[in-house]
Amino acid sequence: MTPAPVPVRVLLADDEHLIRGALAALLALEDDIVLVAEAATGPEALAMAMAHRPDVAVLDLEMPGADGVKVATSLRDGLPGCRTMIVTSHGRPGNLKRALEAGVRAFVPKTVSARRLAEIIRTVHAGNRYVDPELAADAISAGDSPLTAREAEVLELAADGAPVAEIAERASLSQGTVRNYLSAAVSKLGAENRHAAVRLARQRGWV
Repeated sequence: MTPAPVPVRVLLADDEHLIRGALAALLALEDDIVLVAEAATGPEALAMAMAHRPDVAVLDLEMPGADGVKVATSLRDGLPGCRTMIVTSHGRPGNLKRALEAGVRAFVPKTVSARRLAEIIRTVHAGNRYVDPELAADAISAGDSPLTAREAEVLELAADGAPVAEIAERASLSQGTVRNYLSAAVSKLGAENRHAAVRLARQRGWV
């Protein structure tokens, strides 16, 4: 008698409780997938992954505390046996590039069906990759970000309207250096000011 296959152990992280609950219920219907933990924030997802050591972590892109890409980066370094995938309602091109650089194995829109999600989880667990074709096409057409990593970081810190002094403190930089980075980012993006630069960079997934 052939033994039953060992189920894929999955962590599901999403700060939207209704979506997470629905996905959990639907994945529970799959015979070869076991949901071992759920999380609502980035830090919680990381802690749950370390505690339960899932085979696959399904991570929402935007979560409080740390986004899915940052969690994936931490898991790549701290739990290399766990494969990661991102589900998102914000399929901006730059996010796909960040995810792939973080070792994410799949990048999927939240519009995907639960059955298809289960198939992609199996694909990832088998060591393969999956990127939604439309998201991949958008990433190719958008091109690479003109911002350096430091410019993108400072611009992201400016997103909530924080003053230069606060940004400088959070980034451990001088105020003059922050102004230089912001000025460079605004110029490269052809924006009117830093607020417009933030908006444009976010639309393209560069911050």
